[in-house]
Amino acid sequence: MEQNTRIGFIGLGIMGQPMARNLLEAGYALTVWNRSQPGIDALVKDGATEGASPKDVAERSNIVITIVGDAPDVEQVALGDDGIIEGAHDGLIHIDMTTQSPSVTRQIAERYAQAGIELIDAPVSGGERGAIDGTLSIMTGGKREVFERCQSVFDAMGKTIVYCGLSGSGQVVKLCNQVVVGLNNLAMSEALVLAAKAGVAPATMIEAVRAGAGSSWALQNLAPRILDGDFAPGFKIAHQQKDLRLALELADQSHTPLPGTALVHQLFSALEADGMSEEGTQALVKALEKLAGVSLRE
Repeated sequence: MEQNTRIGFIGLGIMGQPMARNLLEAGYALTVWNRSQPGIDALVKDGATEGASPKDVAERSNIVITIVGDAPDVEQVALGDDGIIEGAHDGLIHIDMTTQSPSVTRQIAERYAQAGIELIDAPVSGGERGAIDGTLSIMTGGKREVFERCQSVFDAMGKTIVYCGLSGSGQVVKLCNQVVVGLNNLAMSEALVLAAKAGVAPATMIEAVRAGAGSSWALQNLAPRILDGDFAPGFKIAHQQKDLRLALELADQSHTPLPGTALVHQLFSALEADGMSEEGTQALVKALEKLAGVSLRE
């Protein structure tokens, strides 16, 4: 895509705002829409144009990017009243960066094909920090030639951009990513609790283990925040639960056992029952602390 490509951006939350801002900084003309006004106002202040609806955004754009809550939100924005499909025109591409169901992705792609719209599914990993820094990992599915046309747009938001296959493949790979993330979080949490119960300072354990084969992103980034009592979300439990639910649904469809993923999902469910759905995923350690009768911050 050329630098004068007109981009629409729908979904201006924790991830969407910095991603849209990086597109502005890369020189793209941007039209934005969000369900709540503050997100729109923040981007308009930075130089974006406000759209009246997803349809209006699509009519003004060559590429529309969405990153919203879940499959029903994508369906509404894409196919609902005043949706993207109603703003269809020649050459329109919709890049959906929401983590959602691969099957719903394929259903939307089929509807779009009848209207002449191309769909690329492109969920991301890297959290809020990666969105701000423009270093996201982006997993894409759809037609390869359409993906290649969007390469420069992806480069403005991410560092690792991988074409995964036909429609829905990006979503499958993202759900695999969430399985790994969830189990790494659990392993890190268990190690912290074990160290504390066995009489070793958790900070000492982190210093030793993160220099060796047991290191992980969770140990490097989340464990120190846990010891500081920082449970602010880079990624909320509610969002992680949605992703794990999707992974377990996909596993059920393909008769694939995921016992570890199911356990993490249940531990997060216990935290949700205690009113912690808006906390960061590092709060998983609280479920282990409760089971072990220990607090890492005392």
